[in-house]
Amino acid sequence: MDITVRYQLTPDEIGRAAQRGLRSQLTAVYAVLVTVLVAGAAILFVLGETVLAVALLAGSVLGPLAGTWWMHRHVRRQLAHLCVPTTVQVTDDGYECRTDESTMAMRWSMFDSVVTTEEFWLLFVNGQPAAFLPKKAFDAAQRAEIAGFLATREGPARRPAGPGAVSGPGSPGGGSPGRR
Repeated sequence: MDITVRYQLTPDEIGRAAQRGLRSQLTAVYAVLVTVLVAGAAILFVLGETVLAVALLAGSVLGPLAGTWWMHRHVRRQLAHLCVPTTVQVTDDGYECRTDESTMAMRWSMFDSVVTTEEFWLLFVNGQPAAFLPKKAFDAAQRAEIAGFLATREGPARRPAGPGAVSGPGSPGGGSPGRR
C-alpha cells in the first residue's frame, strides 16, 4: 500500500476528533470526580456542614463542565498548527504527515490500538490518543484499502480499544490527537 493525499481539516473536525479521542478518559475522570464530591457532600451533610456540602455538590456539577471547557480551549490553541494544508502518505510500514511547518513519521508498530468511527481512524499509543486520520481525505477505494489493511494486520497480543476497534501494529495514524 502506498497512498498519498493532501487535505486541510476544519476546526470542527479537529474538535470532534479530540472529543472522541478523549471521551473514555474524560468519562472515567468525571465519574471518579463526581463520585468523590457527592460522597464528600453526603458525609458533610451528615456532619452538619451544609455550606461545604453544597459547595461540593456544586463542584460535582461544575467540575465536568470546566474540564470540557478546558479541553476545547486547549484544542483551539492548537488549531493554527492543525488547520493547514497537510500531505499524508500511508504505506505498509507506517505513515508520514507533512505540512509547510513540520513533518511527522510513525511506524504502525508504535500504535497499540485504532478506533474506527464514521469520520476518523483514531490512533492510540499506550492507551492515549496520539493521532488520527480523517476518512474524508481519502476516496472510497483508498478508504477500502486502508480498512482492509487494518483488518488483516497481525501482531503480538494487544488489548482491544473498545467497540469497533482494530488493534495492533497494522493500525494507521496521522496528524493530531484523537480517540473514539
